[in-house]
Amino acid sequence: QEKSCHLSAALLGEDAEISQDQLYELLKYAALGKCHEAAQPSWCHIYHQSHLAGVVVVVLHEMSQLHFYRFYLQFKHLRKVFRHRFTLAPSADFPVSLYGEGTNLKPQNTPQGLTSTSSECITKSSDLQCDPIIRRYGGKKQGLTSYTLSLEEQKENDYPIEGSPGCKGYISTECDQQRTDSSPLFGLDCEMCLTAKGNEVTRVSLVDAQGQCLLNELVKPESRVLNYRTRFSGITKKMLLPVKTRLSDIQMRLKKMLPHDAVLVGHSLNSDLQALKMIHPSVIDTSLLFARTEGRRFKLKFLAKAVLGKEIQCEQKLGHDPTEDARAALELAQFFIEQGPTKAAELNLEMLLTAEKLAEVSQKKAALQPQGCGFQEQLNKPPPLSKPCFLDCLQVTGQKPLLLGRQGLDSSGLCQSNLSTSNKQILQRALEDVPLSKFSIIQFSLGPEYLASHLHAGLYEKVRSKLTDMLTIYAGPFEENFCMKSVKKEFGRCGPIQSLTVVTETFQPYVCIQYEVLEAAQLAVESLNRAEVAGSSIKVQRPVTAAMLDCNVLIKELELDVENEGVIYVAGLKKSLTETDLQEEFSQLKDLETLFLPKDLQSGKHRNCCFLKFQKRQSAVDALEAINGWTMKGSELRSRNALAPGHLWRWIWQMNHSNGKQGKHIFYEQMEQLSDSEQDLRKNMKKLDHYIEKLYRSLQSNTLCVVLFPGVNSTHGSQSGLGLMGIKDDEGRSTC
Repeated sequence: QEKSCHLSAALLGEDAEISQDQLYELLKYAALGKCHEAAQPSWCHIYHQSHLAGVVVVVLHEMSQLHFYRFYLQFKHLRKVFRHRFTLAPSADFPVSLYGEGTNLKPQNTPQGLTSTSSECITKSSDLQCDPIIRRYGGKKQGLTSYTLSLEEQKENDYPIEGSPGCKGYISTECDQQRTDSSPLFGLDCEMCLTAKGNEVTRVSLVDAQGQCLLNELVKPESRVLNYRTRFSGITKKMLLPVKTRLSDIQMRLKKMLPHDAVLVGHSLNSDLQALKMIHPSVIDTSLLFARTEGRRFKLKFLAKAVLGKEIQCEQKLGHDPTEDARAALELAQFFIEQGPTKAAELNLEMLLTAEKLAEVSQKKAALQPQGCGFQEQLNKPPPLSKPCFLDCLQVTGQKPLLLGRQGLDSSGLCQSNLSTSNKQILQRALEDVPLSKFSIIQFSLGPEYLASHLHAGLYEKVRSKLTDMLTIYAGPFEENFCMKSVKKEFGRCGPIQSLTVVTETFQPYVCIQYEVLEAAQLAVESLNRAEVAGSSIKVQRPVTAAMLDCNVLIKELELDVENEGVIYVAGLKKSLTETDLQEEFSQLKDLETLFLPKDLQSGKHRNCCFLKFQKRQSAVDALEAINGWTMKGSELRSRNALAPGHLWRWIWQMNHSNGKQGKHIFYEQMEQLSDSEQDLRKNMKKLDHYIEKLYRSLQSNTLCVVLFPGVNSTHGSQSGLGLMGIKDDEGRSTC
């Protein structure tokens, strides 16, 4: 059964702000796996990357986090499907930060106005037929038995064979030849020294199919050592002095460890078996698997780097590590079996080896240049290396990236100068072409009339104004000489207060309280309305404005947001409590996954609230019931479901402290124009959400989908971007 890919990311608070480099890190690993030095991202984890069906990136050109939350109700599909969300630092050159520099993509012939780019494979299909790998194995993917050496091939390559004259006294592993495509693989590697009898084993390593080390043993040679070959073997005289293990011990252990249908994998494995004086019928030799012409062979070090993206046998280390080499050979065989001969041939290893040798020659020449040549020396220096483009790396692995977008978007790097193409046409093309590509970037955009800087400023002010209203509550009426300290204490139990002022325009005093988090304001409305505070029975309500008429709908939708699933807000904490204290206090709660303790971004001090994320929704429900009324260090706790996803904490804090400075004068001047445009924007956002939903439904299961609002970074100001991501499961949902 095919393994299911899934994604994990603890995106709360400050950890939910992702840089362009971190995004690049994710896409590179998702596209390439362990090849070309790609590594698991530092901020999230993709499980079973090799089983990803594809990667689809949807870019919403010139849109920011601001657009998503201004039109939150319109993005019905986005907010209900994608479980992971993060703030994205804006970039002045988003395409370069996304694709990497030096992208070498050639446009295909496409319909009028539509830009589509697909990398051409460096190795054309006609050339592949001449490739030694294809000539030896054909182009079709086959099971592992097709890649084991036949008896004739073993004889030709000096493998020890049962009954051969030179194999007298050799020990057989007693494994039979009844191997199948499900037979277990084991990686084997030995280090040898030169003795009076020739090559003798000094170290043996065996790893299983998962790369786990089963055996890593030093062996004392039978004869006097003439040369330890320390530079290659890493073995010294001192290391072998206390060793009592002999070759016969290793032979017996290997016989016991290997099942009857075991397939041994190694690089020039014949040398290892000869040194071990052992006979084994089922072998895969990676030096022969990645075939070359005229009997030449690729070195293991080169193959590990070119195919797996791994550096082994580093010069800094003393000698080779046999476990590392055994694991590398095993992974090379697994790559070949899983990907097939065509993929291996498309790597174009000969070309990569030539390029590597040319680079070495250049480095040696540079090292021989005399020092202190002044200006000429500077001229001879190579230019600084740009960030490598993983799309180019995809070309080398034979995968064809697909790029689709509207023309006229000069900053996209995809374009000419025709604006006739619509988002609908891009969608239709994407539905046809995305299934044919392992990596796709689809770019939708609004028309230029919606990208003016004054509209961004106006949107910002509208969002900031509505957010301020949602964070604000009015409480009262109070008696003339009411105790403000009592009011502050009672309302402070709901969460951190930004400001508290007395409203004097009314017949009886009211208090206006602005909170720092949405949950605190909502908790105050729910728990203190009609309560007795400072000797008065009071009413608690939000401001009544046109923008707030849909506040209750928005609160309900925020509560149902998939990213808030299993997350609760807890208030009433004493500020003296540390994160460690809270971890200890809440440790009894079942399935608690993450605790986030917000802090003031100026002072760095912790606030009197926290967020708890649970692995299961029901555990969050149970915790909510348990915590309400819970007393911690003499303070009564209050809690409710979370409203603002983790990545919004910093953004809300910044907007809350901006006092409307950004773009306010522009906003009032352009209010009428913005109001006219906003109705159209709502319709367009709803359409975009529908297009993305349609595209998402068409994707195969196990496809990583990332939707990006890149953010805006211009002379008129910057707005943070937003990323949403998930791996589609069999039921069309985004997995955790």
